[in-house]
Amino acid sequence: MALARVPAAARLLSSHLLQYFLRPFSSSASPLRSSHRRSSPIVAAFSQAQPPHAVSEGQVMEAPRPSSRRPWKPTCLYYTQSKCTMMNDAMHLEKFSHNLMMDLPVNTTAVDKVKPQKLDYLLILDLEGKVEILEFPVVMIDAQSMEFIDSFHRFVRPTAMSEQRIAEYIEGKYGKFGVDRVWHDTAIPFKEVLQEFEDWIGNHNLWKKERGGSLNSAAFVTCGNWDLKTKVPEQCNVSKIKLPTYFMEWINLKDIYLNFYRRRATGMMTMMRELQMPIVGSHHLGIDDSKNIARVVQRMLADGTVMQITAKRQSATGDVRFLFKDRIR
Repeated sequence: MALARVPAAARLLSSHLLQYFLRPFSSSASPLRSSHRRSSPIVAAFSQAQPPHAVSEGQVMEAPRPSSRRPWKPTCLYYTQSKCTMMNDAMHLEKFSHNLMMDLPVNTTAVDKVKPQKLDYLLILDLEGKVEILEFPVVMIDAQSMEFIDSFHRFVRPTAMSEQRIAEYIEGKYGKFGVDRVWHDTAIPFKEVLQEFEDWIGNHNLWKKERGGSLNSAAFVTCGNWDLKTKVPEQCNVSKIKLPTYFMEWINLKDIYLNFYRRRATGMMTMMRELQMPIVGSHHLGIDDSKNIARVVQRMLADGTVMQITAKRQSATGDVRFLFKDRIR
C-alpha cells in the first residue's frame, strides 16, 4: 500500500545551536498512517530563520545562515516520546516546535533528477549508547520524492545496569545537551521500544509481525555497520530477546558514498563537510544525527545515487555478508 505524498515545505528554516530549555510534560500519541503526516521531532535547540536562498536545480535545500528575523523553537522532546500533554497550551506551542519536516525541506525541481529506486522508503537510524542503547531514533523519507514522511524516537532505559551507574551514564551522555531530565522522565526498556517500533512500521505497512521477514519495500540506512551489525544484536542479547527479522539487512551509507562519489568518508561529519552542508542540531544527540544523515541521503538522491542494500545477516549462522566489493572496513 503506497503512502500518501505530501508537498515539500515552502519555506526554509535554519538552525543556530544555543541551549536546551526543556520542562517535563507527559502524554501519549498514537502512531498515524502517512496519509496524515505526523508532526515529529527535530532539534532541541534555538536557531533563526530567513527567506529561502535560491537553489540550483537538482539540489536539496540547505539551512541558510541565521538571521534575527524569527527565533527558532526548540523541539519538545517529550512530544517525540509521545508524552507531551500540552498540545493545547498556547504558551507551550509558542515556545516549542513539534515538527521535524521543517529541517528536511526538498527543492521540488530536484525530484526529476532522482533515479528510479528499488526501495520506496528509507529508515535512517542512528543509535546512541556504547554500553547499552540509550536512544533509538528513526527518520523515514520517501526514496523517490526525498520528502520526510514520519519519525520514531524513543529514549531507552538500560536493563543490566544499577540505578547509580545509569544516572552517571546519562549525565555524561545527555547532561551536556540539557536533556538528561527528559531522558529520565521518558526512557523505557529496549523490549518495549521494539514493541512500539513494530506498531509504527506496521501502521506504515512496512512490516507485518505475523509474516515476519524483512521490511516491505523499505530499508534501514545507517552511517556505518555498527548499529545493526553489532549493537542491536548485543542489546537483544542483554534484553533476552530474539533478534527481529527486520534487522537482517541494511544500507551502510559510507559504502554508498564511497561507490558513488569515489571518496572515502569516515562518518557523517566528513560527508557533510565534503558536501558543504551545515550541521543542524547537536552532534551525538541521536535524533539530530538521524536528521542530518537524512539530509545527506536527500542530497545524494538529488545527485543521482541509487540506494541499495549493502549488508545481509545470515539467519542460520548470524554471519554478515557484505555486498559491495569497494566498502569502508
